[in-house]
Amino acid sequence: MLNRIDLRGRVPSATELRATLPRAEIDVDAALHQVRPVVEAVRERGVEAVLEYTERFDRVRPASVRVPRAEIEAALTTLDPAVRAALEEAIDRARKVHADQRRTDVTTTVVDGGTVTERWVPVERVGLYAPGGLAVYPSSVVMNVVPAQVAGVGSLVLCSPPQAEFGGRPHPTTLAAAALLGVDEVWAVGGAQAVALLAYGGTDTGGG
Repeated sequence: MLNRIDLRGRVPSATELRATLPRAEIDVDAALHQVRPVVEAVRERGVEAVLEYTERFDRVRPASVRVPRAEIEAALTTLDPAVRAALEEAIDRARKVHADQRRTDVTTTVVDGGTVTERWVPVERVGLYAPGGLAVYPSSVVMNVVPAQVAGVGSLVLCSPPQAEFGGRPHPTTLAAAALLGVDEVWAVGGAQAVALLAYGGTDTGGG
């Protein structure tokens, strides 16, 4: 049953908000203790370590980390038309918002013949993450990919956890959202191992 909290008509204090909308407590040291071995293993052994942890945590071992382009495209062809329309509208609205957030270069004349220019340059490649362990979040694909594309990032890779019920691939709706956005590099990997793989890379992500 979905709980509804109605805060209309009043402005709660910070204390009231914390009581009404409690955040999960986390022991950072305990989390580091769990995550550090994963990150170190991926740094040392790359994709092989990723696949081992994927099998352990997600209970599935993908044939390859990288999802073949044909499977990404196929997910779009089977997407519910209503969901596709909603995603297309979300993408259009997100592009409008982020287009207005782009910065332009500014040149300041300090003295005659002397100027200082502030220049905004996009990074060459970014790694993006769309959750999907317990549910599907195509909105995260939109919210990650659109700003990067509008900023002018030339190369994108999207990570999302593999799903046992979908043969070790991310949820088809996640793949379809990637296809709508023109993202053809998707890795079926989640959790700390995904972030570590993005940071350190691997010898072979497979796919095509």
